[in-house]
This record gives sequence, structure tokens and C-alpha cells, in this order.
Amino acid sequence: MRTSSDAALVERLRAGEERAFAELVDAYGPSLVRIAMTYVSSRAVAEEVVQETWLGVVKGIDRFQGRSSLRTWIFRILANTARTRGAREHRTMPFSALGDDDDPAVGPDRFFASDHPRYAGDWALGPTRWETPEEGLLSAETREVILESVEHLPPPQRAVVTLRDIEGWPAEEVCEALGVSAANQRVLLHRGRARVRAALERYYGAVEPTVAEVA
Repeated sequence: MRTSSDAALVERLRAGEERAFAELVDAYGPSLVRIAMTYVSSRAVAEEVVQETWLGVVKGIDRFQGRSSLRTWIFRILANTARTRGAREHRTMPFSALGDDDDPAVGPDRFFASDHPRYAGDWALGPTRWETPEEGLLSAETREVILESVEHLPPPQRAVVTLRDIEGWPAEEVCEALGVSAANQRVLLHRGRARVRAALERYYGAVEPTVAEVA
């Protein structure tokens, strides 16, 4: 559903056209549940959050001014609703703190020590060559590993990775929908992708020594 069609769709929604609302539910319902689950404790609660979001859309559509895409507006309602619900469950941290994770994106044991005689700071265990998509990297098995690893990301990283890499959103829209700065969005995306890649490496044993150790 493209931004260029937002105006016509908004008019249909304001006119109370049920088919227009059904189109929104079909287009965004599963994604809304996935994002809601990054804030709350269970799928059941996430589905309640999504229902509250749709109510907010119906009640607020007359006030929608088109300053952002309709999709972004809907997901912003979801994020605000889910944060409120998550705060009640004591699960939500402020997005202003989301970039403060001090864990390295790649473990230090993957690199030679800084005082190594020849390879200071270089890769010691680097990723092996993976299959290309044509060779099966995007097989059903691999997709399952990726999706499972995304589900185990810390909630802020999961929200950003889900929108960027699963839903295909541009960075600017993710920042607007989640209320996160561009810098924090980049940090969260980088760390989330690194953890997903690490999960794939563990699954496929896809690491190997880069050079022979030197005494």
C-alpha cells in the first residue's frame, strides 16, 4: 500500500467504508502484532494492543493531516499504545536510552589481541563463505533460523530489525514510527543484525581461522 494512494484511502476511511478498513487490517495486521510483541509480554496482550490501535485509527482518522504516510501514522499509534501497556508490565525502557548497549556487536574473542606480533586487532575467527541466495542461503531452513534469532533479540533491536529487514521500511520512516533518533536507529540495527548473523554462524558453524597463529 503506497503513500501515493493514502489520500484516496483516507477519504474512504472517513466515509466509513468497511472495505477500506479491511484493506488496512490485511496489509498491516501481522506486522502490527510483531511490533507490539516487542513491548509486551505475550501474543495475547499484543493482539489487544493491536485492537486498541485500530480503535485509535478509527477515532483519529478525521484528524490525520498527511504529514507522514498513513502507515507511519498507524504504527506510531501502535508504538505509543504498546509502550503504555508495556510500562504497566514493567517491560519498557525509554527509547532515548536504546543506543546505550555497551555489548560489542562482535565478540572480542573473534579478533587477535592488540599486542599480537603480526595481526594486532585483525580477525582471528572470521566468517566463512556462505552460500549465495541462488545456492540456497534464503532457503526455508535459513529463513526459519533468521526469524527465530530476530524473536530473541532485545526488544528495541527486534523492533528496528523487524521494520527495516523484514518489513523493508526505510530508516527515516522507522525513526518516525518508533520515535527513535537516526543515530539510535543505526546502532540498534547494527547490533541486531550482528546478533542475527552470529546466530546463523552458530547454526552453520560458519567461522574459521583467518590465518595461522604466529608464536
